[in-house]
Amino acid sequence: MQTTTLSFGNFHTHGELFAYILRARRESFIVQRKWDLPEADGMEFDQYDTPQSRWIAVHHLGEVLAGIRMTPTTARCGIYTYMIRDAQLGLLDSIPADLLHEEAPVDPHVWETSRVFIAHHVPAKLRLQVQAQLMEQMVRTARDEGATQLLGLCPRAWMRWMRRLGYQTYHVGPCLDIGGSMNQAIMMHLRESLH
Repeated sequence: MQTTTLSFGNFHTHGELFAYILRARRESFIVQRKWDLPEADGMEFDQYDTPQSRWIAVHHLGEVLAGIRMTPTTARCGIYTYMIRDAQLGLLDSIPADLLHEEAPVDPHVWETSRVFIAHHVPAKLRLQVQAQLMEQMVRTARDEGATQLLGLCPRAWMRWMRRLGYQTYHVGPCLDIGGSMNQAIMMHLRESLH
């Protein structure tokens, strides 16, 4: 099992891995969760998949087991910034504007995490290992990019297992029903060492 961080600058060194991530996202969000999202050629994508973002994949033999997208909260592309802030600004119909208790940050040291998934076919005995590898690479990538905090909108249960993995997280918004599951915005402070 490998964990890779992709950017527009290194796609060419990883073959079709980026396309595999977008296909796995389609399977997770469109097929499994039945979300109404943009898709083309069997891949899910949106307006936040820009050169400002990074994508992490846990993969094995060309199969993506888990993934996450990371975007700086300073990002801008046309009228869009990052998903949580744009939802708060009323630019997204699918996410309530009251998802945060305070104004969404615009700070080079805060990055957003989004499109987090563990593939449904990952066996139960491997899930914790896959989750741990995904979170470790997320933290490593965030630090490499100069982040000290990560902001994400996650299923409520994710905060518990992130804490079980040793990450300091806390709620920064109310619990909301989004796409048929209970979600809540969380902030994660990055420590000096991974564990």
